[in-house]
Amino acid sequence: MVSTRIYTIRSVAIAICVVVLLTPGFAVARAPLQVASPDGAIEITINDEAGRATYAVSFHGETVVAPSHLGLLFKDQHGFDRNLKISNASPASHDETWEQPWGERRFVHDNYNEIQVEFVATKGPVRKLTVRFRAFNDGIGFRYEVPKQKGLKTVDIIDELTEFALTSQSTVWSIPTRGWNRYEYLYRTTDIGEVEDAHTPMTLKTPSGVHMSIHEAALVNYSGMSLIQFRPGRFKADLSPWSGGVLVKTKTPFVTPWRTIQISEDAKGLLNSDLILNLNEPNKLGDVSWVETGKYIGIWWAMHIRDRSWGSDTIHGATTQETKRYIDFAAKYGFIGVLVEGWNIGWDGDWFNHGDLFKFTESYPDFDLPALGAYAQEKGVRLIGHHETSGDVTNYENQLADALDLYESVGVRAVKTGYVADGRGIERIDENGVKKYEWHDGQFMVDHHLRVVKEAAKRKIAVNPHEPIKDTGLRRTYPNWISREGARGQEYNAWGQPPNSPEHTAILPYTRMLSGPMDFTPGIFDLEPNKRPPLREDMPRGDPVSRVQTTLAKQLALYVVLYSPIQMAADLPENYENNLEAFQFILDVPTDWEDSIALSGEVGDHVVFARKDRNSDDWYVGAVTDEEARRLSVPLRFLDEGRAYVAQIYRDGANADWKTRPYEMVIEEQAVTSDTILELPLAPGGGAAVRLLPADKSDG
Repeated sequence: MVSTRIYTIRSVAIAICVVVLLTPGFAVARAPLQVASPDGAIEITINDEAGRATYAVSFHGETVVAPSHLGLLFKDQHGFDRNLKISNASPASHDETWEQPWGERRFVHDNYNEIQVEFVATKGPVRKLTVRFRAFNDGIGFRYEVPKQKGLKTVDIIDELTEFALTSQSTVWSIPTRGWNRYEYLYRTTDIGEVEDAHTPMTLKTPSGVHMSIHEAALVNYSGMSLIQFRPGRFKADLSPWSGGVLVKTKTPFVTPWRTIQISEDAKGLLNSDLILNLNEPNKLGDVSWVETGKYIGIWWAMHIRDRSWGSDTIHGATTQETKRYIDFAAKYGFIGVLVEGWNIGWDGDWFNHGDLFKFTESYPDFDLPALGAYAQEKGVRLIGHHETSGDVTNYENQLADALDLYESVGVRAVKTGYVADGRGIERIDENGVKKYEWHDGQFMVDHHLRVVKEAAKRKIAVNPHEPIKDTGLRRTYPNWISREGARGQEYNAWGQPPNSPEHTAILPYTRMLSGPMDFTPGIFDLEPNKRPPLREDMPRGDPVSRVQTTLAKQLALYVVLYSPIQMAADLPENYENNLEAFQFILDVPTDWEDSIALSGEVGDHVVFARKDRNSDDWYVGAVTDEEARRLSVPLRFLDEGRAYVAQIYRDGANADWKTRPYEMVIEEQAVTSDTILELPLAPGGGAAVRLLPADKSDG
């Protein structure tokens, strides 16, 4: 039936059209069926031709996904492949605006037209499969829904037949899948035919200029989806398997994650999409006012550049004395917390291969956790917890409740978890006591991460996993899942071979960041740390080639461009106090936003974001470029009309270059209004960061 809400005329017309096709009296719904986005630009066509379930997608009349197969295969029962017929369909429409407790924008518009299509088997045992399609103005989502039925109770999925038949000659930005380094690869910019496999989100640009990104939403009780290209331009879902080979273990009734395709006429349109969030369920935790957003510092970068160590040697970083120094710095400059890594037993020796040595409730003798928790709270700061597992998940789960209880008792309100292990290096002990190795994005880890998030929520603790399962928008349902890693972050600039390229942060917004927030850890001021003399002869610096391939201004711009509700000021405290003028932007920039608008950009070339502070009338602009110098003209039409503002600008100097003059930066002020076009010169590997304050409230 058609929803009773009020919609646009076009939305109602589409829904009624489908109802007419499905008037009672039709034994079988007539194929093909169609559902369009509320604005009519996107259209999904569903068919059962030749007994195969298929879908196709058009955008402004152009086919962007050619007819593509759907279906599931099971290990011990008949699956859904051939001999299928559409038997019924139900249309619906939806239009609401919901509020995020924290996020890149406070209010999210959720508007779609939907059709729920039931397929039945025409041969063999009676089987039913429902595929639910939703068409939004910014893309589509569809998922499988398998009801409880005779012969289908416990189910092992051995193949998902979902296809994405894409336009040939497209350009694709992707990272490989099933590799040892999980999601932590530099992005490939290739012709579509060169992509053998890819993690999602996988982003592409068609010859006509249409931009698309394929991903998934609401990944729960299922395995993560990658893509493999098995025919030219035709990609297929490739689910991460269990160690025994089965892809998914489940029971009926069940639903799969949503398969998503974000669609836009240009690159910036992808950045302004809320599709992934809208395909997740609303908040299940209730009051989450205890989730704290903000900026933090940590005993972290010092370890990557070998000033300090995780293990309990003579330069151990996680000592009571060193942690108090960081707490004092955080209190002085208004940071919400101090991350401390290497505090607990297990870091000595070969921890990478011996995750079972980690004790999550036992600290080294030189680290007084209760005293530091109290000291931090006296200073108005909190400790941020850290649990590195080295991929030994059974060991971690056996201690999880006690570990979280300990953190709760000392005032910790956020924990960074870690799963440093090779892909397919996750250790679990099965019910028979046998050790098995699983993928980071397999169903076992999907379930594990959600278990950690739920257990943490019981104690009002937020979770920020590194080496995680990819983001699929579950922060809407579990708002304490505050951020995560899941891509090459800042640490690669300390020791990576190669380090992150200048284009890396100009690709991330259009790929990894489409899935959700990333704890990238920006803010490095000493851009060539490996050139300094080592503190210990037996622990030399890394290769000087490993360095931060950006200008200083770009490090500031990343706080606006790469969204996360928690942002680290990642460098050493002394490096900030040696450059307080530049540090001021980090102190000023918020992490929780009223609104966010992508203003311009091209994948891998540049990106410009404007974001409005949730707690003031200030706006912030961040712009970054790749290895090419650019001069960007940025209209400020998002500002209040008729209101005067002061722009505090941190930009690259005239001769700045990430290779030769990375520190050359101009800090200046300019009077602006909504009619102003701001000119931002960006150096090679450069950027610009701007704070826009109402003139009547300016503190400058």
